[in-house]
Amino acid sequence: MNVFTDSTPDHPPVRGFLHRPDAPPADALILTHGAGANCSAPLLVALADAFSAAGLLVLRCDLPFRQFRPHGPPPRGSAERDQHGLRRAVELIRPPVPGRVFLGGHSYGGRQASMLAASEPGICDGLLLLSYPLHPPKRPDQLRTAHFPQLRTPALFVSGTRDGFGTTEELTEALKLIPARTRLLPVERTGHELWTKRNAKELERMVVDAFATHFNVPHPEPK
Repeated sequence: MNVFTDSTPDHPPVRGFLHRPDAPPADALILTHGAGANCSAPLLVALADAFSAAGLLVLRCDLPFRQFRPHGPPPRGSAERDQHGLRRAVELIRPPVPGRVFLGGHSYGGRQASMLAASEPGICDGLLLLSYPLHPPKRPDQLRTAHFPQLRTPALFVSGTRDGFGTTEELTEALKLIPARTRLLPVERTGHELWTKRNAKELERMVVDAFATHFNVPHPEPK
């Protein structure tokens, strides 16, 4: 794992950590965080290590709002800038890999990744959306799905069955709005955080295996 930074003038800054697999990678994955976290969130660290061990080059990075604001949620109006930051991360990660680039994130980060993919088809080859925040807790009428009909990028959704931001049934129904190929991976007895010390190893295996199947990448060798 290496520190990764880019501050090219006239481009959004990119800051994070690069996880390199043992062998030269064919594909790459960019992972980012939720509204209250940063790229050192345990979920992202665990998945970055797992995907790297499976052969992908992984960049886990801080969104622009977190680079300018060490704590607290994203300020109003930051979504567009955060999407620009993800676009820049894709631009930087493409040259080292000959294959595909996947984009993903937890909660707010995943939502921004999906909105970027909906507005710019082809920006990435697939989405890994962890705990997609379908609606605010206890407000199921405020759906965050306006961009779903324009989303033509294949996507894997991973969501806890106790997630207050959207039930399994609600997500299943919402995914029907997306014209691209989608899959929902429910994680039993887990809330919005997904990762816990108890389920860490099982969660890593489940997500990596589902990702490999959904996006037709080689499955990691069993240990």
